Amino acid sequence: MSDQRDYYEVLGIARDVDQKAIKDAFRTLALKYHPDRNKEPGAEERFKEIAEAYAILSDPAKRAEYDARGFAGVAGTSREDLFSGINFEDIFGGLNFDFGMGNLFDGFFRRHKKQAESIRGANIEMDLYVTLERVAAGGEEVVHLTRPVACSACHGTGGEGGIAPRKCKTCGGTGRMTYSHREEKEHLLIQQIVPCSACHGRGSINDHPCPQCHGSGEVEQEETLTVKIPAGIEEGMALRIAGKGMPGLSSDGVAGDLFVVVRTREDARFERAGADLWHTVTLPLSDAVLGATLKVHTLDGAIEVTVPAGTQSDAILRLKGKGLPVFKSDRLGDLYLRIRLKVPEHLSHEERELYEQLRAISHKPHQGISE
Repeated sequence: MSDQRDYYEVLGIARDVDQKAIKDAFRTLALKYHPDRNKEPGAEERFKEIAEAYAILSDPAKRAEYDARGFAGVAGTSREDLFSGINFEDIFGGLNFDFGMGNLFDGFFRRHKKQAESIRGANIEMDLYVTLERVAAGGEEVVHLTRPVACSACHGTGGEGGIAPRKCKTCGGTGRMTYSHREEKEHLLIQQIVPCSACHGRGSINDHPCPQCHGSGEVEQEETLTVKIPAGIEEGMALRIAGKGMPGLSSDGVAGDLFVVVRTREDARFERAGADLWHTVTLPLSDAVLGATLKVHTLDGAIEVTVPAGTQSDAILRLKGKGLPVFKSDRLGDLYLRIRLKVPEHLSHEERELYEQLRAISHKPHQGISE
């Protein structure tokens, strides 16, 4: 096990972090390297490494053994035992945000025969932009999806009337031909593998293609789906809709899933920062000096806010509980008002006289108090 990386290094965390930090690090990395999302070479192996590190460090007993004795302290633990204790619903639940974790680990470590019998279709990911009001209140949103589905006319066979294409006799259904010749002098057997010229590498021949799908077995279908948005949903979270991905890659394969990634639509009034909102208020110089009462619009309606006298530019006023709901919590974020001062560019004659008097007063030396 000497070629293994330190588990803390794998998750990019310090050795003294708490369980929440471990969980957060795993969640972030798992979503980045999950093979359903990341098709780069090595992503699957990286994901398994991340999951193994989390399985050890999230278990207090195993973590203590690892801290004390390194890899030797957790040697002999099977991967099935490691992952059997992890509650992926707790980590990715609530939004069905599991990316098929259970099935994934079955495929990695258990290799159920049932899964090997069919080839699952790819997942689809799409963005959904929602308003701040929808984030605050939750509710339903409609998404429009276009995806290939099995042709109803041929039941996905590609042949007219549902008749499946016949297996190519030339290549025996393999889609390729192998030609061999021997170099007697060099005692070498040279083989050349080329696509079958009879079926063009498909392994089958469709004598009567389905006129509706032109022999592909698939047609494009538009669907309208209703998605439930939970209140306080975080930026970039994904909602999983099972079975609405690409069709299976074999006749008995199951369709993949649709992941709707929720994004916050730009809002001219507020900037979103997690559950907090930010709003910029421009004040006349006189209001900043003397103080003022402002009418400020929030997601719940307008409220009055007192600006204290002597407020400086870039000052921040906090309106507690006037932000967005914190996801899966009873708490609310805050609304922050960022103060900007407006310096007049064009003064009337009267205004200029008043400002000159003010400057003269401010330049006078302060009189000391005699005892």
